[in-house]
Amino acid sequence: MDLTAAFDLLGEAGATALGGLIIGMIFGFMAQRSRFCLRAAVIEFARGSFGPKLSVWLLAFGIAVAGVQIFISAGWLSVGEARQLTGAGSISGALIGGAMFGCGMVLARGCASRLLVLSANGNLRSLLSGLIFAVVAQASLHGALAPVRDELAGAWTVTGIGNLNLLSALGLGQGTGVVLGLFFLATAIFFAARNKLTPRLWIGALGAGMAVVLGWWLTWTLSYQTFEPTSVESMSFTGPSADVLMLVLNPFESWDFDIGLVPGVFLGSFLAALLGRELKLEGFQGGASMRRYIIGAVLMGFGGMLAGGCAVGAGVTGGSIFALTAWLALSAMWAGAALTDYLVDRRGLEADAAHPRHAPAP
Repeated sequence: MDLTAAFDLLGEAGATALGGLIIGMIFGFMAQRSRFCLRAAVIEFARGSFGPKLSVWLLAFGIAVAGVQIFISAGWLSVGEARQLTGAGSISGALIGGAMFGCGMVLARGCASRLLVLSANGNLRSLLSGLIFAVVAQASLHGALAPVRDELAGAWTVTGIGNLNLLSALGLGQGTGVVLGLFFLATAIFFAARNKLTPRLWIGALGAGMAVVLGWWLTWTLSYQTFEPTSVESMSFTGPSADVLMLVLNPFESWDFDIGLVPGVFLGSFLAALLGRELKLEGFQGGASMRRYIIGAVLMGFGGMLAGGCAVGAGVTGGSIFALTAWLALSAMWAGAALTDYLVDRRGLEADAAHPRHAPAP
């Protein structure tokens, strides 16, 4: 695909940002329609149910992995220069950061992408949590929390060409990636059919996953057509949220895929909620609720930056290219979220059931 006309009209940076905006809008629209959320999927699974929320997440994950691996096998995409597969990978960062992120998304009642989607629908709880998430992510990248992040990330690292790609590290060929991707997708289709997902959920989940595939393809296409270096990447929200936050201070300093992505997701979700008549202002129910959301956002901001990505950035985007640290981070997110749900929410529900609180007599 020749993007010369777009470069002539908008410049390389502008065209790249526009690409991020469009793909972000696709993801935001589809994620809002499907209620795509890793937190909801983990809670459903941890409570012993293979229900619709888990099915939606599996559909998005399955189509992302299958699509990316098919694109690579067909020669339409190369991810050898992707951040997740080059340089040193932090095992400790993936495990510790992933667990922190998983804990945080349960407390904040949504991962980073879900908070952004809900913010566009009028959820003020998610808006505040998302802003705190972005501030903490920026502090973890270049601010006061950066030394702590570096110390934890450096505790256990792995280097070497091929060591960060699970397929290469295990001596498996590219065809294995396609087979595994199709297996994940077939499993997702089975559970989605068993749960009788509505067409809206099917389309939304598959569309959200395909946005990840399109993101990889677009940035790779840009990388060999632009004179300026362009990162080969796709959907992620930890680093991009921090970048958008800094854009407020330096509006013309840097325009890239990430800068267009975050506002694109917000706009796409807003349009979906507008069409579905789901715009609604929602606030906090009390001080305890606010503290919970703030703590969750802080854990996600630091944990996501330490892990190298959020539930989408590491879990789906990194997982789709079989990056070692991404799969470790995703596993840690599941474990951290399930444990937090049990300790914080499920035990509270069990205590309330055992000792019901009766309303005082009028």
